[in-house]
Amino acid sequence: MFHLTFALPALYVLARFVWPLPWAPGGKIALATTVLVASQYHLWSRLSSGSVFSPEFPRALVLLFNWAFGAIALLAVMQIAIDVIALITRLVRGGGAIPDSVRYTAATVAMLLSAVGVYQATRVPPLKDVEIAIPDLPPQFDGYKLLQLTDLHISRLFAREWTQAVVERSNALGVDLIVVTGDLIDGSFGARRADVAPLRELRAKDGVWVIPGNHEYFFGYEEWMRQYASMGMQVLANDHTVLTCDGGSLVLAGVTDLSAPRSSYPAPDLSAAPEGAPSGTPIILLDHQPRNASQAAARGVALQLSGHTHGGMIPGLDRLVARANNGFVSGRYQVGGMTLYVNNGTALWPGFALRLGRPSELTRITLRRASQRDRSPVHAPTSSGRTLAPVPAG
Repeated sequence: MFHLTFALPALYVLARFVWPLPWAPGGKIALATTVLVASQYHLWSRLSSGSVFSPEFPRALVLLFNWAFGAIALLAVMQIAIDVIALITRLVRGGGAIPDSVRYTAATVAMLLSAVGVYQATRVPPLKDVEIAIPDLPPQFDGYKLLQLTDLHISRLFAREWTQAVVERSNALGVDLIVVTGDLIDGSFGARRADVAPLRELRAKDGVWVIPGNHEYFFGYEEWMRQYASMGMQVLANDHTVLTCDGGSLVLAGVTDLSAPRSSYPAPDLSAAPEGAPSGTPIILLDHQPRNASQAAARGVALQLSGHTHGGMIPGLDRLVARANNGFVSGRYQVGGMTLYVNNGTALWPGFALRLGRPSELTRITLRRASQRDRSPVHAPTSSGRTLAPVPAG
């Protein structure tokens, strides 16, 4: 069913784009075969590694598959729009067949957009600066800077050279703390050992802290947690640490991923994570998926940092991603008295590496003491737990 679902755009392209072309049968068959092969990228990925999440082809081939798959998906959407417009035109004014020039233009635009999307998805992300005001933040932490990395999806697509570039850019920022909110890898420990090695060089005054995402549970959770720890990244799995600065303190807590119970590992526990922390101390929570933000807010968390959604990747698609995550998809939200920041991701899943209008980011967050105005919720959550609208990240 998974592979059939991903084949549907290709089937529409075959029926409504390829078949009507004024080409010789041999040309149509060759194009149709290419479209079908590209549409089954995830099947070839499964055959290459046993998992759709870890294509083990040469990087150039992974890039080509992502471009072709993205072009098919975009062309299918454009062809649907063309067909709807043509149908309305016929009903209102009458008319003939869709001109071939329209089909060729749509295909060209789809291929160009896909190329731009793959480039934007696979580049080393630009820096994004965000200021977040926290109620009762100790004055010693006013101006404290942390870097959030998330969804690195280190793989054949995001390999050692890319990881090294991200590490160098991160270290050059000189932040006080680095947090990595899950989905660091796509692949087994044996396949990714060299690609993750540069993460050992990440440096920040108060350390590098990591939580698992859902993908850690796909590829040997315990082995990866041990590896992260051995590389100097301290794991927070339903646990916390207390950061101190000149007598002030701040709690950094982290939970496991919502998918953990499916692999027989502990579910995220918002009670256990901050247990034993100093009372009255603001809590920053690391939670890979944002959908439980209302529960974290109810427990007094001041700031939640999440990823997982990749920002929705493309306008339109982001609305579907939001529905699967209680309305949270990209940027800053006010959930009761808590701020939620949903990071677009440092990278994304190599099975659909396409970004248009939802850029990746290295997110440098500066903490500020909240004024009285900042303490009033900008958008209260609805009864379903969704916020009414995101607050611009600034």
